[in-house]
Amino acid sequence: MGTSTPSAGPTGSRTPLIPSWLDDTDPGEHADGDSAPPPPEGEPDRFKASRSSFSRFARSGGRDRASLGRSVAGYVSRTAGGPRNAARRMGASRTAGTRLLGFLGDAAARGVDQALRSLNLSQLADRPLTEIFKGLADYVCPEGGDDDKSIARDAFFDTLTDITEAGITDLADLTAGEVRTIFELFVTHTIERRLFNDVGTRAISLPADVEAINDIQAQVHDFIAGGVADAVTAIGGILPDLAGERLPGFVDDVYESAFRLLAAMGEAEADK
Repeated sequence: MGTSTPSAGPTGSRTPLIPSWLDDTDPGEHADGDSAPPPPEGEPDRFKASRSSFSRFARSGGRDRASLGRSVAGYVSRTAGGPRNAARRMGASRTAGTRLLGFLGDAAARGVDQALRSLNLSQLADRPLTEIFKGLADYVCPEGGDDDKSIARDAFFDTLTDITEAGITDLADLTAGEVRTIFELFVTHTIERRLFNDVGTRAISLPADVEAINDIQAQVHDFIAGGVADAVTAIGGILPDLAGERLPGFVDDVYESAFRLLAAMGEAEADK
């Protein structure tokens, strides 16, 4: 699912809930100099229930929404170790989201040319939106060899496709609503790709009908998008109110709140 080939996902057998490479500080040391405890080990087979539920949802052609709900709720609560740990696992995505939101806010406040100049990307001034976004990719989400960075980069290009299809074609006159739309699309795509990556495509039985597969992906995307939009609304505050040092905390809060809401939404679907 998506524009690139996902990995088979982690096996779940004693896999750490939070990979040690996600922290900005040295893996063996906290910022205050104390030794950092090793990341907690995940329960063996913690992926199994979420994968099984998602397979049932997929085999139903998208009709078994209760299984989708159980899969998502179980993923957040057990597979990822709760909303906070789920958000922490989105290390590269949170960083990329902060950079993207910071650029969009700067473009809305000072103009796209000034925003590009501050990143030494003046050559992109007056270029079409698609070219500007492609030129921003290495700043927002540099290429890397691990799944976390690949998820952020793939989600960035997924977002570019969506915003052009939504009719957002000019960064010169960005509204606060458009900034929010772009940011929410990016967060949605990162969580969607994280879910598919962790659930593991080899563990999922998909229907042979391509149209059914597309419907399944659309349902998952819309489900996650609803949680993300509700998270941004619940937290409150979006550009141009946010800037500078406030941005990372806002992005972190959005991810954690989104996972918490998705778990609740999943439980509600499962109980219907």
